[in-house]
Formats: sequence, structure tokens, C-alpha cells
Amino acid sequence: MPVTRFSVLMVNGPNLGYIGRRDPGTYGFRGMDAVQTILEKDRQGLRDRLELSYFQANGEGGIIDRLEKAWRDEVQGLVINPGAYTHTSLAIGDCLAWINIPHVEVHLSNVWSREEIRRKNLTAAHSLGVIAGFGIMSYILGLEALVWHLDNL
Repeated sequence: MPVTRFSVLMVNGPNLGYIGRRDPGTYGFRGMDAVQTILEKDRQGLRDRLELSYFQANGEGGIIDRLEKAWRDEVQGLVINPGAYTHTSLAIGDCLAWINIPHVEVHLSNVWSREEIRRKNLTAAHSLGVIAGFGIMSYILGLEALVWHLDNL
């Protein structure tokens, strides 16, 4: 029986272009390139199930434009780390709601153990779930959860 492949877009918000170099005490020392390395080395079965693409933008409008393009392109799933927009962006939350693409929200740090403002989440209401606090592994765990969901639709 052939293995189903899913088109998945991984979206990163502001300041996440420097994962691994920006505040490694909070966000870890591994960059986004580690996601591909982990998939190739430790999660080959998961890697084989994905047509994975990446996007990062510091601006809210750029993120929304890319999410809308994902909808037009009929992307099957999203893993999104909205960064600080998690706590401030009704617009990204509204976009995630209307495009209705199954998605998992991820965060490198445990946002609920940090400053009070980071405990407010405006983007996760329509997500399948939120994975936070596992550094770069949050992305791998998010991909695994997303594929599991897509397999069980």
C-alpha cells in the first residue's frame, strides 16, 4: 500500500529567522536546519510522508499573505510558530480560522512559564493543539501530531 504524502508548510514569525543564534538560553542552540537533519537522521518515516516547505517573515502582513497563498495552493497542513504575534495578532488568528487548514502551533520555549503577556494566545484557538517548551523538537513533535491527524481524517 502506497504511503500518503502530505504537503505541509512550516511558518515562522518575527525574529525566528535567527533560531539557534538569538537568545540561545531561551530558544536553544539549534537552528531550523536541525529540523531537516532530525527528519533525515531520526525520523525518516516522517520525512518520507512530507512535502515540506518553509517560510519566515518578520511582518504580520507577510505571514498572512503566505497563509492565504497556502490556502490557494491547497496545502494540507501547517506547523506555525507565530512568535510574538501569538500574543498580539488578531489578524493572524482570524486568518488561521478562515483558511481552515489543519495546523499545529509550536513554540520553542514554554511560553506559559515566561512573562505574563506570553500566557495570552490569540492564534491557537483554531489549531489542533499547541506544543511548547521542547526547543527545536517542538517542530518535530508538531509535524508528527499533524501527520497523525491527517492520517485519521
